[in-house]
Amino acid sequence: MRHRVGGRKLNRTYSHLQAMLRNLATSLFDKGRIVTTDGRAKECRPFAEKLITLAKKGGLANYRRALALLKDETVTRRLFHEIAPLYRERSGGYTRILRLSTLRLGDRAQKVIFELVVPTPEGKAEPAKKSSE
Repeated sequence: MRHRVGGRKLNRTYSHLQAMLRNLATSLFDKGRIVTTDGRAKECRPFAEKLITLAKKGGLANYRRALALLKDETVTRRLFHEIAPLYRERSGGYTRILRLSTLRLGDRAQKVIFELVVPTPEGKAEPAKKSSE
């Protein structure tokens, strides 16, 4: 029985699923916006938002916890010093999922844009800027 076992399996083993979520979150924090499938984005959203909440609290112990989950020191540093301060006044909802009209060619999976929401001083949210711009 699957009592109290939540989440999508996405046709992967547990270790593969955890690695995929790490990679998605790392790419999201590095680039600010990624294109992926609907199921992956929905599964990664709580993982990424918990990491942002951890970064908002700050501290060495939380930094090490985030580093253990992300496995990338430069992205973890960016999360704590650049991304988390943007959400100081926001109490959740740090990411956004926008569905694209195109489907993936191989299996017709729904493609989405998974991005960080960057708050502005006026109170309205706007999409995150790409790091290359």
